[in-house]
Amino acid sequence: MGKIDLGRVVIGGVVAGIIIDIFEFVLNGWYLAGQWTSVMASLNRAPVGTNAIIAFNIVGLFTGIAAVWTYAAIRPRFGIGPGTAFIAALLTWITAYVLSDAAPAIMGIFPLRIVGTMIGVGLVEIVVATMVGAYLYREGE
Repeated sequence: MGKIDLGRVVIGGVVAGIIIDIFEFVLNGWYLAGQWTSVMASLNRAPVGTNAIIAFNIVGLFTGIAAVWTYAAIRPRFGIGPGTAFIAALLTWITAYVLSDAAPAIMGIFPLRIVGTMIGVGLVEIVVATMVGAYLYREGE
């Protein structure tokens, strides 16, 4: 069992993170933008601004790195390839998307329709991002 190549994790992870950020821009910055404006107003909060967008993009990059690191970590047990990348994506989706979106939905802060959309699109985005990031990851091959 080889050591994880952290440099390759970062390279694949940053690419995966950029893919995540693109998906999130289309989803939240365009498709759900009006609904987010309404939600924030109903909570007596200001609309999402530049600082929040920068923070969300950083979170996207770290999510991509975490997904590719997960792929690298489970490769010895599950093998190299898209099947293992899919497993890493599912684990990342459950922990970074489903569980994090559950609390605001359960408390009634975010409408279920928005949360359901985010979780559904999140599954597609993390699978695509992890597949690409895993493809870029190499470990003495």
